[in-house]
Amino acid sequence: MSESLVKESLCELEQLAYTAGAEVVAKFTQKKQSVDSSTYIGKGKAEELMLLVQEKNADLVIIDSELSAVQQKKLEAVVGVKTIDRTELILDIFAQRAQTKEGKLQVELAQLKYLYPRLVGEGLSLSRQMGGGHGGGIATRGPGETKLEIDRRRIRDRIKNLENEVEQIKKHRSHQRKLRQKNHVPTVAIVGYTNAGKSTLINALSNSDALVENKLFATLDPTTRKIKLPDMTNILLTDTVGFIQRLPTTLVKAFRATLEEVTQADLLLHVIDPVHPACMEHIGTVYDTLAELDACNKPLISVINKIDLVKDDSIYDNLSDKLPNPVKISAIERKGFKELLDKIQKHL
Repeated sequence: MSESLVKESLCELEQLAYTAGAEVVAKFTQKKQSVDSSTYIGKGKAEELMLLVQEKNADLVIIDSELSAVQQKKLEAVVGVKTIDRTELILDIFAQRAQTKEGKLQVELAQLKYLYPRLVGEGLSLSRQMGGGHGGGIATRGPGETKLEIDRRRIRDRIKNLENEVEQIKKHRSHQRKLRQKNHVPTVAIVGYTNAGKSTLINALSNSDALVENKLFATLDPTTRKIKLPDMTNILLTDTVGFIQRLPTTLVKAFRATLEEVTQADLLLHVIDPVHPACMEHIGTVYDTLAELDACNKPLISVINKIDLVKDDSIYDNLSDKLPNPVKISAIERKGFKELLDKIQKHL
């Protein structure tokens, strides 16, 4: 990974930590040829990290990668405070953000699948509790809040039950989808990198009030609204969970029932933030996730949002040359909507 990509990834990790409720007091990177099998960052760096933790009086360490159970345990022993990885941080944010029964089920399923291989032989509690402070509550939400000693067999049983419930959700969604198809109501799914402005767009187009917040994963549960096209045709517009680099596989699998709205939609609106310094990497992440969902061949309109913040027209021109069916809008100022709705109508 290049130095600029490392810097951007660490900046995103800081935003994730802020979203989870932590206060970041220090961050550092290292150049290393290979991952240390014991502590991930190596003994010397782990000891250096321990001194930094003591100096800053920190109570949480977050590693911008996925740690094995052994690496997590040994690194935690050296630094002396709770240590989590990028995956566990994202799972914690999802546990905070899920509001509906469906969302909570899917988050719990993802968390248990992540925790299961880490519960090995020591009666490890799902609740790895720490005291208060900057990040003491992070990675203790969701199923961890039960504070129960749960053995592997009971976790397997719970995972199986959750998978059955998610399968029922999938069947219910499939039934709803068939009714919509029978009534000839076209569906359009909004996809994009987290915090690109998807919820702002669906609010503006439908005059609704889905949660909008300048945080990663501000909304988690899917939102569907009915809107009218210029020819007075009714369509259903669905906002989906934001994508992110290295979105945990457990989450993609757990949320497949929800993300099937993407695979079954008649058209996708890919909302893009052109002013973000990692814009092209974000676009690549969205395309990769769509490929993982077998939805990369869907008809797609590239919605270049936040044009109110674009000071240089060449930014839009360069993006337009690289993207399918581009249209520029400002969701917050409701600009460019006529062209966007005309494009949607044409494609449908």
